[in-house]
Amino acid sequence: MGKVLALTNKKGGVGKTTTAINLSAYCAYYGKRVLLVDLDSQGNATTGLGFSKSNLKRSIYNVLIEDEPCTANILPTEVRGLDILPANVDLSGAEIELVYKRNREKILKEAIDKIRDKYDYIFIDCPPSLGLLTINAWVASDSIIIPLQVEYFAMEGVSQLMNTVAMVKQRLNPDLQIEGVVITMFDSRATISKQIAAEIKKFFKEALYEIVIPRNVKLVEAPSHGKPILLYDPKCIGAKAYKALAEEFLARQAKKQAQ
Repeated sequence: MGKVLALTNKKGGVGKTTTAINLSAYCAYYGKRVLLVDLDSQGNATTGLGFSKSNLKRSIYNVLIEDEPCTANILPTEVRGLDILPANVDLSGAEIELVYKRNREKILKEAIDKIRDKYDYIFIDCPPSLGLLTINAWVASDSIIIPLQVEYFAMEGVSQLMNTVAMVKQRLNPDLQIEGVVITMFDSRATISKQIAAEIKKFFKEALYEIVIPRNVKLVEAPSHGKPILLYDPKCIGAKAYKALAEEFLARQAKKQAQ
């Protein structure tokens, strides 16, 4: 049965979707069966993998609101082994529509549980908020990955995020864990970046991935071409970093399974 992981941060612009796309792609590159669920109404993971959200007639919205099975809405991507459950413009209203549905926090979990055995890993790209869509993702997930940008306000909001995780663990998903924290947009030339990275290490300890994702223009360019970095420019430093992150992630999974 596959493992479900939510990539989440209540702050936008921290490299969350970039990490979701490229970690998913490199896990597939290493032979894993992977599904990326785009739960962000901006649909950036969808466009970043080559799909026009305005042209899509079916999406995660149909699963959440119209009770359609995931299998009816999943699309294959250019990366062998990587599928996507995309988002389209309809998702922008889903947060409000979910309020009126029965067992509203568990709708995504019930849908994903039916396809877990088809994948090794299911990554969910959460919206940059702590609303009902994110709660659905956390209830559906085994663990959470937090992309964290190295900047002055990096830790701002993390305590609120952790408090919300604790609430979900207590009330809705007692097995939810923090899988890991990944530092993104790291500028090795800036002293402040190194200082903040050290503080993040103190706070998260072993949960922090050793691999750091640098600032890289190719990572910024790739989504506009509808490609993950391994297809757009596999030799750039951003690609090497995400490849190494996938290796570290998979090594951690193998170690846990061996225990």
